[in-house]
Amino acid sequence: MACEEVAHSRPLFLTIYTIVFVGVVFSSLYVFSAIRYPSTNASTWSLSNEDVRLTEQTLNVSQSGNAHVVPSVPPEARNVKTRPILNIPPRNKKMPSLNTFRLTEELVQQRVKDNIIIVTFGNYAFMDFILTWVEQLNDLGVSNYLVGAMDTKLLEALYWKGIPVFDMGSHMSTDDVGWGSPTFHKMGREKVILINLILPFGYELLMCDTDMVWLKNPLPYLASYPKADVLTSSDQVVPTVVDDSLEIWQEVGAAYNIGIFHWRPTESAKKLAKEWKELLLADDKIWDQNGFNDIVHRQLGPSVDEDSGLVYAYDGNLKLGILPSSIFCSGHTYFVQAMYQQLRLEPYAVHTTFQYAGTEGKRHRLREAMVFRDPPEYYNPPETMMLHLLIYVVHEFVQMKQIRTALAIASLLNRTLVMPPLWCRIDRLWFPHPGVLDGSMTRQPFLCPLDHVFEVNAMLKELPEEEFGPGIDIREYSILDNPILPSEVKKSWLDVQLCKDGTQDCFASNNTTVGGVLKFPRHSNEERYMKVFSSFKDIKVIQFSSMQDAFAGFSDKEREDRFRKRVKRYPGIWCCVLDHTPGHIYYDMYWDEKPEWKPIPPQTSADDHPPW
Repeated sequence: MACEEVAHSRPLFLTIYTIVFVGVVFSSLYVFSAIRYPSTNASTWSLSNEDVRLTEQTLNVSQSGNAHVVPSVPPEARNVKTRPILNIPPRNKKMPSLNTFRLTEELVQQRVKDNIIIVTFGNYAFMDFILTWVEQLNDLGVSNYLVGAMDTKLLEALYWKGIPVFDMGSHMSTDDVGWGSPTFHKMGREKVILINLILPFGYELLMCDTDMVWLKNPLPYLASYPKADVLTSSDQVVPTVVDDSLEIWQEVGAAYNIGIFHWRPTESAKKLAKEWKELLLADDKIWDQNGFNDIVHRQLGPSVDEDSGLVYAYDGNLKLGILPSSIFCSGHTYFVQAMYQQLRLEPYAVHTTFQYAGTEGKRHRLREAMVFRDPPEYYNPPETMMLHLLIYVVHEFVQMKQIRTALAIASLLNRTLVMPPLWCRIDRLWFPHPGVLDGSMTRQPFLCPLDHVFEVNAMLKELPEEEFGPGIDIREYSILDNPILPSEVKKSWLDVQLCKDGTQDCFASNNTTVGGVLKFPRHSNEERYMKVFSSFKDIKVIQFSSMQDAFAGFSDKEREDRFRKRVKRYPGIWCCVLDHTPGHIYYDMYWDEKPEWKPIPPQTSADDHPPW
């Protein structure tokens, strides 16, 4: 998502500095008490060594006093023992012809239950998202769904897994499509065409994007609004209701989001779908969501009645409802505000909007939230060394310095780094704002997604080792709390406590103290790390009590230079300052080595580049 850039605002900087320095004292009190981890040590760092290429997940965090911390997955979504996916064909069976997978009324009828069908679609690049979407529905006891395949590779893969799939005839590439690209817009048009194909069959349609996850069976909720022609999610970040009723339509100022919406096969709904399709096919520059919003807002009001929350829209006959963003969550209301927790509601869905690292960032958010379905090897790599941040300052840059040290140790020991939870005070968006959106429920500080501060896609990008040094794999901070994590990983654990060299029991030795704790000197060099930790290569989890002064640096200057070149690309930007052009501020992995460095936007266009 692009940053909107605007002009200079001194008050915002004063606000940022005031928040950082004044807020530390108060926030530290409850942040320390809020964190819980699987080890007896309340706060730690962790890394992990693994060959599997990781992708990513999300966060969803539980409420403890004022802070929300370890992801709190709704009970219905925590059933990790997935039931068998339906109708897995025998391996000796021949793949049917493509004609077998055409979308027909008969095919839809086979899957319909209570006159409703749930549909998503995508290409092979989103295979893991689709599997997550399917398995979550299976675990919720929902089977009336279909998946549209936009390429034959996905269609074949889903067929052999027994997933009900149909061919969309899109002949699309199997590669990932970037947001806003021509292929992205083509996918949007395919959605509108699909709606127009299914509605005439006479069934209700719950249409979903693949980058969303079901956490609770939504069908009873949707059925409770039988008068609605269309129920749509939205990008609303300020709650208009505090219960599970529809949003108050007069107070919704954000766009309606078409990543989750429910259609009934009424004449008004079919008329809207037809006009929407014609609009998009006539002009390929129109984004499908903008087209939907423009048409629906052609007329908005009055209310259908006093109680339902429905509103007459579009042509004055269409009855529209706006799903509450607290429980049909966007990426902001779920991952940043944890609005459903604060309102003590059970969320039905989360859609990975409002994020800043592409498809990789979406995966990582869902993984942080422990609702992404990865293969077993993801949770049980050959070795794991874990890193949890000890100092919960509300200044991202101080956390970044310790993460830099952890990345270096992970690289040195050839282990995967389990990222620590990040605490933020300032929200990130793609347009100018005052730091925290007025009216939102964003707490201070809040547990922020990794992509708020780091470019997750850059962290996972394969770079030539001769120029950037060895790659450093990462895992989400919540992986140790994930019930899928095998017990053998949890039991293979070493606690490391940093100490002052030469003090009691603080020597460069592989001897552990009572309770299995290894005391390890601060400021240790590369040779000492290799000598001591080579004895623990079979330990799955190595957990550090802190990363402060944990590593003296690489002894080989060339390796140090390659490491620096790699990790300088990891931080992202903060966006966006009011009244300044450009409005974004670049995070700098080595900010502490620059005495004159300040968190301000580039002052000229020539300065507008990352610090590498």
